[in-house]
Amino acid sequence: MRTSQPLSSLREGQTARVLSVERAGELSRRLLDLGLIAGTPVRCIQKSPAGDPVAYGIRGAVIALRREQADAVLVQQ
Repeated sequence: MRTSQPLSSLREGQTARVLSVERAGELSRRLLDLGLIAGTPVRCIQKSPAGDPVAYGIRGAVIALRREQADAVLVQQ
C-alpha cells in the first residue's frame, strides 16, 4: 500500500492522484477551483531552475503552484 505525500514531492514526469487538500480557507478554495479534487490525476510537468514554482498538468490545463501551495495537496502514486 502506497502512502500519501505532498504534491510538491513529485519529480518531473511523475503522475499521482489527488487524495485531499489539507488547508482550509482561501488557499483551499483556490486549489479546489483549479481542479485539485480527490481522485483527479495530476502530473508534474516542469520545475523552474530555482525549484519554485512548478508546472503541473491537471484536467487538460497547466497550472503553476508555489511549494507552499503544493505542500497543501496530498497525493498518492
